[in-house]
Amino acid sequence: MKRGEIRWYKFKSPDKKRPVLIITRNSVLDYLGEVTIVPITSTIRNIPSEVALLQSDGMLKECAINCDHIQTVSKVKIGALITTLDQAKLQLVKQAIAFALEF
Repeated sequence: MKRGEIRWYKFKSPDKKRPVLIITRNSVLDYLGEVTIVPITSTIRNIPSEVALLQSDGMLKECAINCDHIQTVSKVKIGALITTLDQAKLQLVKQAIAFALEF
């Protein structure tokens, strides 16, 4: 598991299994029982706190990383790897997180 990976995660009912982006820094992933993630949704609102993903990014369909819903979850519930984002896309995520948190 590494920062920038998109993996499956099953949220509590009534939600469903959905892709999430790992944003915890790599240097602590081996030591923590939790990981910070950003959910990915098929609802695209085209707002600055989102980053659009396409099939060319390794996704099954167009979707968006929703930085308004950052969460920390148990690492053992993180599922299989879907794809890994490139540095350019991760820079967009960093900007979207800064916007979402007004930081």
